[in-house]
Amino acid sequence: MFCSKCGTSISDTSRFCDHCGQSVPGQTTSQSPQPGAPSQVPPPPAPYPVAEETSGKALASMITGIFGLLFFFPAIAAIILGHISRSEIRNSNGRLKGNGMATAGLVMGYGVFALIPFVLIIAAIAIPNLLRARMAANEASAVHTVREINTAEITYRTTYPNIGFTCRLDNFGGRNLPAPSAEHAQLLEDRIVSGTGAGYRFVLENCVNTETEHKYQVAAFPMVRNQTGVRIFCSDESGVIKAGEGESAEECLADGSPL
Repeated sequence: MFCSKCGTSISDTSRFCDHCGQSVPGQTTSQSPQPGAPSQVPPPPAPYPVAEETSGKALASMITGIFGLLFFFPAIAAIILGHISRSEIRNSNGRLKGNGMATAGLVMGYGVFALIPFVLIIAAIAIPNLLRARMAANEASAVHTVREINTAEITYRTTYPNIGFTCRLDNFGGRNLPAPSAEHAQLLEDRIVSGTGAGYRFVLENCVNTETEHKYQVAAFPMVRNQTGVRIFCSDESGVIKAGEGESAEECLADGSPL
């Protein structure tokens, strides 16, 4: 091989001419970086992938929010867990997910609180009406029961004339026995013989059985005044049923209004 500049013969493995110092084409030379030249910086390694996980508080917020639509107190838990989980998700740098579930729990929780005024208004209107309707039904049932006791008294006196009217309600019971008797005449159902029913208490009193006079008095009193009923109902051997507000059958019969 000859140098392209001076023509001097050089070795095939030489990178420079021994005579003039000319570099030999085709041979690699290590070049040191020029002063001031920017050095190449290797690219940073790819970040290690972080596995995402769902926030348990976010899931709990959504579940309690659903139950909060049916019951009031879970809605409070839904709001608290929703705010805590959203804060943790923001500070987790992408490690936690579930922001949508936490938001859903918050919406349902606050929605329940927004409905409270409407529920209270409806309750304020509906509860008194329901209470009045129940008292009216109880009073109608009490009048019917007093009428049944009147019929039972007349039948009892006719069946057992030597006894006359009875002041014991249990003398009208005994329908599960094989045969009627003066002690268990089988004239009324057990619910009436028990002395209570449909919010009323029933009493028989002031019975008189002599050769010239036969009397009895029956009265129905509300078990809780102004809750299970308002008026008391009474009657006697005449069969006339009256309604009053007294504290005894005698007061009701004296001052009550016939139905």
